[in-house]
Amino acid sequence: MGLDQALIDELDERARVLRVHVVKMTHAARSGHPGGSLSAADVIAALYFHILRLDPKDPSWVDRDRFVLSKGHGCPVLYAALAERGFFPVDDLVTLRKLGSHLQGHPEYGTTPGIEAPAGAEGQGLSISIGMALAGRMDGRDYRVYAMLGDGENDVGQTWEAAMAGANFKLDNLTAILDRNQLQQERRTEDIMSLEPLTDKWRAFGWNVLEIDGHDMESILEALYEARTTQGRPTMIVAQTVKGKGVSFMENVLRFHGTAPNDEELEQALSELGEPS
Repeated sequence: MGLDQALIDELDERARVLRVHVVKMTHAARSGHPGGSLSAADVIAALYFHILRLDPKDPSWVDRDRFVLSKGHGCPVLYAALAERGFFPVDDLVTLRKLGSHLQGHPEYGTTPGIEAPAGAEGQGLSISIGMALAGRMDGRDYRVYAMLGDGENDVGQTWEAAMAGANFKLDNLTAILDRNQLQQERRTEDIMSLEPLTDKWRAFGWNVLEIDGHDMESILEALYEARTTQGRPTMIVAQTVKGKGVSFMENVLRFHGTAPNDEELEQALSELGEPS
């Protein structure tokens, strides 16, 4: 497509900043899920700093686009994006998971400005998103709904019930993004429940399916643009990602699904991300 290089560079920088926040937040909390937050950072940057129609001063604006993080454990990167967009102060990020903070370990609707739905139980986010997309159609609104799923959620039957419903109702105002980092809490996804051929399965359920490099900003934007113009069916973007992307010792390391960096690891991570400690 030949996208504007300045835009790509800007969004790449946004993703870098989000990754810095993720490692700082989880380090401060001494808990959390850095791996799946880092794998999603590029897509989240594209959405929150270019694609989504939002108003941080009016989080409940009726015509806003909706984003649902179904893989709720990845909320550190979502909180970072919301803070950088001005929904709440950036300084709040280091209160992640602390008693009394509005930034809990999984998103809470009504607690954190900009959060559209609670998340935690696997497989619910796509169903919630379908309800939002149907409501937009029934109300005559032109907002779009975006949902991010973890690849482990494809183990859950509710995900496939939602997939059938999305196609059945021809929800072309719905785009799902699958963070295909191939690691879930205990092992590789293929060792727990074989998902492949995953793109073929989503196509068989009636979705427009796009498979991309989830760390290539141009590919991310092109897929999101195509999803906006697809008519008569929802779009699933299968984003091939690396768990822990951007921090060498976290990349493809299962431990960092749910383990925060210690002091030494934080220093190394910030150095690799080009950020002074």
